[in-house]
This record gives sequence, C-alpha cells and structure tokens, in this order.
Amino acid sequence: MDFTNSPLSTVTLLSPNHSGPRNHAIDTVTVHCTQGQCTARGIGEIFLPEERRASSNYGIGYDGEIGLYVEERNRSWCSSSAENDHRAITVEVSSDATAPYAVSDRAYEALIALLCDICVRNGIDALRWRGDPALIGQVEKQNMTVHCWFKKKDCPGQYLYERHADIAARVNARLAALHKNEREDGVCPIN
Repeated sequence: MDFTNSPLSTVTLLSPNHSGPRNHAIDTVTVHCTQGQCTARGIGEIFLPEERRASSNYGIGYDGEIGLYVEERNRSWCSSSAENDHRAITVEVSSDATAPYAVSDRAYEALIALLCDICVRNGIDALRWRGDPALIGQVEKQNMTVHCWFKKKDCPGQYLYERHADIAARVNARLAALHKNEREDGVCPIN
C-alpha cells in the first residue's frame, strides 16, 4: 500500500502514539471533536506525550489550520477501535467545550477540504453516511464512522454528528466536480 500525507497540513507534530503501519487500506474516515477550542498546534501538543496514549492522523484548529500528527501510513489511536483505526483516517476538529460541541465555520470548511483531499489521494470515490453502526466495515454502504459507536463518549458531538450527511454531500459534490473537469492537478475544487 502506498500512502501519502495531505499537502493541506501546515503544522506537523508527529506523535509517538500509534501502532506503526496499517494492516488495511484506507477506505473510511472518522471525524472527532476536541471538546475544547484549540489551534492545530495545540491539538498536536496534546498527542505528543507517550503517557497520553492517544492520537489522530490530523487535527483542525478553530481557525481552520490543519495539523498532521500520525502519518497516513500509520494507525492512530483515536477511535477506541483498532479495526476502525487501521482502515480510517482520523480527524480531530476543534470544537466548543460543551454540548453540542459546535465548530467554527473556518474549521468546518477546512474539514470539507481535508476530507476531499483524503478521498482523492486514497482512491475513495465518495463518502457514504447512513448513521448506522451495523454498517461498520461495509464501505460500499457507509464509510464514515464515529467514535461514540466504539466507546460511550460524546464524540463527535451532536453538532458534527448531525452534519455528517452534509459533510458527505459537500465532499461528494467536490469529488464529482473534480471528476467532471478531469483536473490534472488532482486538487479538489474549493466550491
């Protein structure tokens, strides 16, 4: 399996908290919320201490800046499920500290751009969301998962959970535009 990292990332703080190489191709995304407003650097600093025993592949600060913490070739420790984390790119999004854990418009727009980039680079033709934990691993039906399906947590929070269909639709519209235009640069269109 060939893996690359997102060129959209402007902060790199590689965490020691990962399992090394994935045992599965990337075919899923898992969006998380930080439950606290952070910068991309701040999210990365949370994952630096080994005793933290947690990480994500990417994080998005409240200002929309994107950080890389675990290279895509490696499995992060993010979803409380080794099986999910081996196949998913995990993304922490800076959010409010209290329910419904809203995220800023800039963080939301950066999430859409990052997920589009992840899909393009990893050959994911579309994001699929049905909100059904029974479909975990059935990527032809659903390839978006959430942390609360694997462990009793508020993550990704009501705000992002309720927007998963919108996230998928917006990413898919960009992917369709990319394929329609057959862009040679491989970069997902902004709109």
